[in-house]
Amino acid sequence: MDNVVIIIPALNESERIANTISEIRKYTDADIVVVSDGSTDNTADGARASGASVIEHPFNLGYGAALQTGFKYALRHHYEFALHMDADGQHNPYYIPVLVQEVMSGETDVAIGSRFFGGGDYKTSKRKKLGMLLFRSIASVITGQKITDPTSGFQAMNRAAMKFCASEAYPTDFPDADVLIMLHRKGLRFKEVPVKMNQSPEKRSMHGGFIPLYYLFKMLLSIFVTLLRKEK
Repeated sequence: MDNVVIIIPALNESERIANTISEIRKYTDADIVVVSDGSTDNTADGARASGASVIEHPFNLGYGAALQTGFKYALRHHYEFALHMDADGQHNPYYIPVLVQEVMSGETDVAIGSRFFGGGDYKTSKRKKLGMLLFRSIASVITGQKITDPTSGFQAMNRAAMKFCASEAYPTDFPDADVLIMLHRKGLRFKEVPVKMNQSPEKRSMHGGFIPLYYLFKMLLSIFVTLLRKEK
């Protein structure tokens, strides 16, 4: 795919990154950039050996910050389209051309791979399910558009959306439902596309300790602040 770059944020994924890139190559010849977000293992070396470009953060900045580094890379290298996905094998590369084509068609600015759209049967914990239900309900009401998977990190976008995601408004830790609301208020279009996903390894679950409480507070605060902004 011409003018397309695949952005993969990664933190200590040396055991999976080579296989993830190998699987991607079965479905697309698009360029790949791996953003190693302060990894302390051989993630960067494994990605380079697999043919990907690599950007290394000197220390961990957060998932959103790693994505934003990828967006800035894409803009700087004049890509018209980008797709971001996880490094751990959860996102099925089969759907990369499907998501990218949705954006290339001009019908939307962002195509979101949803595990639940169209009756998807992805299994998740009760705690996660409750969180998703809360934030997809809030986002759906605010945007006036049904949203089923506000936490999906499997998305394709055009250059206009990349420019927004490279701005200071983009969150550096958990870009989820708040970003969908921001896109809506900026006049950017998004749509969900049904995809099948593999179960996450959960080796660094954000749903342990105090992180779920932080996530809940942060997301509600981010949505509130977004609604206070006057600009569209």
